[in-house]
Amino acid sequence: MKFLVLFAVVALASADVAHIVRTDEYQAPIIKSSYDADPVGNFQYEYETGNGIAAQAQGVVKNPNSEAATLEVKGSVRYTSPDGTPVETTYVADENGYQAQGSHIPVPPEIPELILRSLQYIAEHPPPAEYIKKTVA
Repeated sequence: MKFLVLFAVVALASADVAHIVRTDEYQAPIIKSSYDADPVGNFQYEYETGNGIAAQAQGVVKNPNSEAATLEVKGSVRYTSPDGTPVETTYVADENGYQAQGSHIPVPPEIPELILRSLQYIAEHPPPAEYIKKTVA
């Protein structure tokens, strides 16, 4: 058992992770950086680094003086992946959740017709009330 632990420690210490972490990334200069916010909660920011990383976003509080106040954020992120592919993501985050768009984000296949018809049938024919298990809080 001691040999196994010693072997694991030696293997971990000698692991070469130079291909995963680029050592010059932490030295990237900040080319542009700005941030602005107001007391209500609205904000906007933007930054860009010397190694091609850039991001920007604007946040707006909807219905700020009500019980249903929500924050809507629209923004984008841009960088170059380790294999050299440019990656850009635009997004909206609001009361409907986080919705991102980008060419690198996988798109699910279309739902087969039989599944769509099954889901429609289930929605149109709910089970009788006596079969629905009621939970007590």
